[in-house]
Amino acid sequence: MRVAIAGAGAVGRSIARELIDNGHQVLLIDKNPSSIRPERVPNAEWLLADSCELSSLSEAQLGKCDVVIAATGDDKANLVTSLLAKTEFGVPRTVGRVNHPNNEWLFTEAWGVDVNVSTPRIMSALVEEAVSIGDLVRLFTFRQGNANLVELTLSADSPFVGTPAGLVPFPDNCALVTILRDGQVYTPEAEQPLESGDELLFVVPAEVEAELERLLSPGSHPG
Repeated sequence: MRVAIAGAGAVGRSIARELIDNGHQVLLIDKNPSSIRPERVPNAEWLLADSCELSSLSEAQLGKCDVVIAATGDDKANLVTSLLAKTEFGVPRTVGRVNHPNNEWLFTEAWGVDVNVSTPRIMSALVEEAVSIGDLVRLFTFRQGNANLVELTLSADSPFVGTPAGLVPFPDNCALVTILRDGQVYTPEAEQPLESGDELLFVVPAEVEAELERLLSPGSHPG
């Protein structure tokens, strides 16, 4: 997979290293000459250019990219980069970094953003996830699918502790995708019982989140 990353700062370089380690081709783009440091990510391609300029993106051959990640520290630049990538070059998937939480509402398909990544939201979600048991925590939003990745840590007094996953009456349009237990990742098999302290990850629409949380809460009652 070929990935272009706009913004070669610490965030962009970290993403690039991770993607390269996973076998992907990466192009780092930045308009600041001091950010062009190929020795930091030697296996990446580098381009000194402004990702908000159409000519620069043409030079970068964005039409050949599978994914564009707008990871600069400027929300306006990330929006413009995403929009140009999607509308002018038909990039299949765009990811936009949100630096200021007040701007998160802009990072939608209307601006060419398929997935937005809000650092403040992720940090607050991780804090909530660390202290909340039995409460549903939204971790990530999938813009194209109108669904969220959510986490719920099963409390000891949930009525479904000990119940096989396949027998839990999860709401319609709700998918249990992973069980995290004792530092291990488990595929949720139908016959696998849920245990107290399990971190359950679901993909679910926003309108179903409350129903899911009520179902797994201590006050609920199995079918």
